[in-house]
Amino acid sequence: MKKNVDGAAEPIWTKSSHSSGDGGQCVEVAAAPSSVHVRDSKRPDGPVLTVGPDPWAAFVRMTARG
Repeated sequence: MKKNVDGAAEPIWTKSSHSSGDGGQCVEVAAAPSSVHVRDSKRPDGPVLTVGPDPWAAFVRMTARG
């Protein structure tokens, strides 16, 4: 995590490799030691879904299977 101007930790957001640049559905993920945060990249100030690392890993495995 990087630090903001106040010295507090800020998540480092990474856009999904499946997100396109043509205004389609875009998802960003930020990993923290005890959680994973997910948001809509088109609404960075919008709501953030937070899940634990184990449920996130299970989700990624499930989606990778197709």
